[in-house]
Amino acid sequence: MESQGHHTNQAYCKSGIMSPEYLRGYDKLGSEDVNRENESRAPGILPVPRTKEEAKQVYDRLSKFYDYTLGLLGRKYSEMALERISVVEGETVLEIGFGTGHCLKWIAKLVGPAGKVYGIDISPEMIEKTKKRLEKEGVANRAELCCGDATCLPFNESAFDAVFMSFTLEVFDTPEIPRVLARIKKVLKPGGRLGIVDMSKENGKSVFLKVYEWIHNKCPKYIGSRPIYAEQCLIDAGYQIKSKEKIKIFRLPAEIIVAIKAMPGNAV
Repeated sequence: MESQGHHTNQAYCKSGIMSPEYLRGYDKLGSEDVNRENESRAPGILPVPRTKEEAKQVYDRLSKFYDYTLGLLGRKYSEMALERISVVEGETVLEIGFGTGHCLKWIAKLVGPAGKVYGIDISPEMIEKTKKRLEKEGVANRAELCCGDATCLPFNESAFDAVFMSFTLEVFDTPEIPRVLARIKKVLKPGGRLGIVDMSKENGKSVFLKVYEWIHNKCPKYIGSRPIYAEQCLIDAGYQIKSKEKIKIFRLPAEIIVAIKAMPGNAV
């Protein structure tokens, strides 16, 4: 599968928007140097004790029925969040963890022929399904897909007008979340938007949340996501919160957040 992932990189990532590090041979799935003896660095947020390779294998298997299970459950809220970041024609947009490409397809249509959408996902199988979806919709020429991990985004600084993540930030281990947000901030243009849909830890008294966390603790390699404090993570990373909307997915607390990378000279 590693060789397949490398082939995917070479096949789909040919743009000048890639950083020099990528052009020298980006074929890794992010860093594995997380201190596993002190995983949960935020009070109450559960760790995600699985390797990148284990995550890739899980999502490769999920790709066969993702559209009819997890992808279907969150699709309504993903589309709501996509509306909130107000993508317009001619923009350059990145989606992290695009799954089978439902939102990526809509982004490609929104940016139009003058724009471009980039996607990065850890699963080669998800990428193959997305490629077929984009080709079917006639927008494949507006998209470039990369196999990789958001802890080491292979893009140039200030490359994107907007970045989108739907139920993705919460699959990163707790010490990795600040790293991911810092990488995103680097590739966003000043004033650029970051749209996130995530499972929220803020309503910590929810019985359904506690049940979900119990399941995560029992099967962390397969149920990799867990509720997080996304708003606080964004503030700590230096973003400005533009809007926040609380939602529920089968009674599980979640939220849609739009954050902004501050313009030079603006205090956060």
